[in-house]
Amino acid sequence: MTEQTKVKALDQIVIRFSGDSGDGMQLTGTIFSNLSAIFGNDISTFPDYPAEVRAPQGSLSGISGFQVHLGAKKIFTPGDKADVLVAMNPAALKVNVKNLKPDSIIIIDTDSFQKRDLEKAEYSTEDPFEELELEDRQVIAAPVSTMVRDGLAEFGLDSKAALRCKNMFTLGLVCWLFDRPVDEAMKMLQNKFAKKPVIAQANIKALTDGYNYGHNIQASVSTYRIEGTKVEPGIYKDVNGNNAISYGLIAAAEKAGLRLFLGSYPITPATEILQELSKHKNLGVITIQAEDEIAGICTAIGASFAGCLGVTSTSGPGLALKSEAIGLAVIAELPLVVVDVQRGGPSTGMPTKSEQADLMQVLYGRNGESPVVVLAAATPANCFDMAFWAGKLAVEHMTPVVLLSDAFLANGSSAWRIPDLDDYPGIKPNYVSNYEEEAPWKPYRRDRDSLVRYWATPGTEGFAHRIGGLEKDYDTSSISTDPMNHQKMVMTRQAKIDKIAGFIPWLEAVGDSDAELLLVGWGGTYGHLYETMEIMQSRGRKVALAHFRFISPLPENTEEVLKRYKKVIVAEQNNGQFANYLRSKVNDFNPYRFNRIKGQPFIVSRLVEEFTKILENS
Repeated sequence: MTEQTKVKALDQIVIRFSGDSGDGMQLTGTIFSNLSAIFGNDISTFPDYPAEVRAPQGSLSGISGFQVHLGAKKIFTPGDKADVLVAMNPAALKVNVKNLKPDSIIIIDTDSFQKRDLEKAEYSTEDPFEELELEDRQVIAAPVSTMVRDGLAEFGLDSKAALRCKNMFTLGLVCWLFDRPVDEAMKMLQNKFAKKPVIAQANIKALTDGYNYGHNIQASVSTYRIEGTKVEPGIYKDVNGNNAISYGLIAAAEKAGLRLFLGSYPITPATEILQELSKHKNLGVITIQAEDEIAGICTAIGASFAGCLGVTSTSGPGLALKSEAIGLAVIAELPLVVVDVQRGGPSTGMPTKSEQADLMQVLYGRNGESPVVVLAAATPANCFDMAFWAGKLAVEHMTPVVLLSDAFLANGSSAWRIPDLDDYPGIKPNYVSNYEEEAPWKPYRRDRDSLVRYWATPGTEGFAHRIGGLEKDYDTSSISTDPMNHQKMVMTRQAKIDKIAGFIPWLEAVGDSDAELLLVGWGGTYGHLYETMEIMQSRGRKVALAHFRFISPLPENTEEVLKRYKKVIVAEQNNGQFANYLRSKVNDFNPYRFNRIKGQPFIVSRLVEEFTKILENS
């Protein structure tokens, strides 16, 4: 009589893959995420990279993680704690013990849990599960390294090369655990290693061996089934924030009828934008890897002057270096998109960790009165829309636009329905051909309503002109040091930005219309705040959420929305920068604040706890 597998049906689950930075946890997690998306699950992922490029093998500082939250309903966050942990060594187990649910399953490679491995991970005993108080967990302990070496003997690989495939063995085991067919994973491996067919076949063999091993132990462990969900018909892609930004910029350039130019210098965690856009020369995209941050933005400004959609990408330290050039784009009034993928600071800070601490820098971090448009993406998929908006506002209003993302959005991914570009609005540059006044055209002649100057790209016959970093006369566009003119030009540049509030969507509050508490956030905290709202509502609380994507200028109805609620809390991953900014823009506004600066995403359970306390205390 065949023993039957114990199957648990769940509507959502969190899995964390963890091991040394060379153990392939990011690839393992990415493939499993793609499989789940194909199966019809909604997903949210969180790659958690170590700070050190190559920490000592088996050490606590070298642990790399990849967490995926998947379910049959809409998923907003990568989850607080894991239902399943794949720990490739004792250090991975120790680092992630705080990330486990009480009834979690732990998968370990027993070959990597020897005495020497325990010593590297700084255990004081020879029983890591007893030491970490994990005796009651369901453990799948397998000699993964031994089975992989033996299983791949036929391929003639040396021991080191064979062991690089052990992550695929664990992937196969997890696929069995969650009833995921491995056929699609095989195709992904064949594509990834297309130029190395032996390596491809070895990884596929390790994958199937892991899946079959699961079948052999099926009577001793529970398996899980998570049904797919009905989604809007279309083509879906598992996309991270950096790639979505790249696609959004391409779409904006296409809509504007412009070439897209990216001048950039590699910097974590923004480098992938440069890498992705460099692949799309067939779409007219031009990319330059400059020698430094200043050169990167200056090439983009030159491209904008020449009639392209100029873009530069960076993170906080690079943004500081670009500040003078951003000021040049402000005074020259050229379209420019600056993508700031924020990371932990100050200075070099924590390059692989996420933070929201660049807000004041992008709003005010330039000499003189240098107003720019500031936008913030909310989810990996939303990065596409906000990049499109950044291109649209930059081109139509002849201004620099800073798009804020962060490491959490850049590296995390979600299921994204590839949109129909016909559903997006047109982008109409304010070309000099639109100029209708009787007075002779000058470079700083403006549209009377929008105050946007007319754009004459070099080579347009009869419209030779000069712009630059020196102040110009409002009427003649000649260099001017007149005090009254400078005042007028400063106020005009600010008024041009302020008028953009009439061209962006109004702020929307979701949740209970009669809410006791309004949650306010911006950027990559959206999913955590939305899930917090849902949990509090399920517990009988009246809660609403207003999440800002447009920051400078603020939506026209911002004050009305914020003053509609008795209690408002602004939650952000900094020391209160957005709360202070809102106070400067909204009269008599004094919100509660929730600030965490740990380099990690918010923990939803902690948000629920803290916000409930605020509601209960008058």
